[in-house]
Amino acid sequence: MAEVLFYERPVPLNRTVHKDLRIKGLQNLKFAHNVHSVPLTCTEFPITARDIPILFAGPDEANAGPMALLGLRQNENLYLDADGQWVPNVYIPAFVRRYPFVLAEKPPGAEGDDFTVFLDEAYEGFNSAEGERLFKEDGSESDMLKNAVTFLGEFQQHVARTKQLMEDLRKYDLLEPRNIRLERNGNVINLNGLYVVSEEKLRKLDAETTHRFLTDGTLGWIYAHLLSLMNIDRVGQRLAVREEAEAANATKN
Repeated sequence: MAEVLFYERPVPLNRTVHKDLRIKGLQNLKFAHNVHSVPLTCTEFPITARDIPILFAGPDEANAGPMALLGLRQNENLYLDADGQWVPNVYIPAFVRRYPFVLAEKPPGAEGDDFTVFLDEAYEGFNSAEGERLFKEDGSESDMLKNAVTFLGEFQQHVARTKQLMEDLRKYDLLEPRNIRLERNGNVINLNGLYVVSEEKLRKLDAETTHRFLTDGTLGWIYAHLLSLMNIDRVGQRLAVREEAEAANATKN
């Protein structure tokens, strides 16, 4: 996973350096304006599948991982409006909701735990006067920070489970390439490097593997992914609305 996607200045959280730091709640999600996809954990598949396509993407099958497809053009998130507000009643992936905190691996050779909490110093909500404190006067973590760190820990557990899912999909050769090709106003949009689960290969799994997939949740996640693919057309409809607005603005100017 691209852990620090849209983090401009990620630095390790430090109770000395950041002892007086306060945070104001996110007023918008403008930091995610320029991402047309974000990594997704398998536990998020069922709720994401209602509105957003779930595909597997990567430089090759061996390095592919699940992602939520948020746009069809580079650097464009069709689930955010101009003010940085997410489409109402549509799930916001945990990858986005973690911001401005992130749990990232420490550099090789660094002391301490394998992961440490980072924050994005570029986040406009950080200051020393307004909002909730990160640390109490005695240097201990505030309840707000504790909750944020707990969320990061749970997210990392879901990442680990997602890695296991990907190992299973590769082990049983269930992934197949999928190219998305859309024609828009004379222009052709091609999305490559994508993979989906092959329903044909899924049906040919032996009974023992199928039973394991059923009992450990894998089968449910796979079918949530497959059902979500119908949302690709809906993303195309969102793009059509965006293009109409762009054309109207161009006419006015």
